[in-house]
Amino acid sequence: MKTIHSYFPDLNDLQQQQLQQLHGVYADWNQKINVISRKDIDALYERHVLHSLAIGKVIDFQPGTKVLDVGTGGGFPGIPLAILFPETSFHLVDSIRKKISVVNEVSTAIGLTNVKATHQRAEEVKGRFDFVVSRAVTQMPTFVSWVKKKINKTNRHQVRNGILALKGGDLTNELQSFSKAKCYPISSFFKEDFFATKFVVHLPL
Repeated sequence: MKTIHSYFPDLNDLQQQQLQQLHGVYADWNQKINVISRKDIDALYERHVLHSLAIGKVIDFQPGTKVLDVGTGGGFPGIPLAILFPETSFHLVDSIRKKISVVNEVSTAIGLTNVKATHQRAEEVKGRFDFVVSRAVTQMPTFVSWVKKKINKTNRHQVRNGILALKGGDLTNELQSFSKAKCYPISSFFKEDFFATKFVVHLPL
């Protein structure tokens, strides 16, 4: 939490409280439903929470923004981003029902009111969104085919509407068909070694 606060010094008391609650809530649910690898639960804040918040270093979601989190798993990056941006609406979806159950329980436990979580495949989601976020879900060509028709055409941010994906490693081949994709090294935001080869990839759609 000290690390997160050092990178996000403007968090208010409620946001800090919600972030502090995450470890206990996830540790409890992880004993019932394994949504985070057991070796990672002790590194929750670095490997999951802070990693998710890297998107918040690329964009400052304006109030009223609509964000779809595809393949959210246990709620990442959606739940940390929902804490950071309380006036943004987040719709978290995953094809595995038990993971969405955990997301709903976590959201309720920490008092999030800007999160909707549903058991769906991305292709089944109705409506349009300003941005689609994800973390290591699938290769970009496949992901784009799932979400390209779900993006609002009206842009309200300096960063154009589209995909904001957390990815790692050498992305040259994966992104070769997407000339407009821009990679933001997370190591330029956070100094921890874990982020050395990780990126926020923005693809306008």
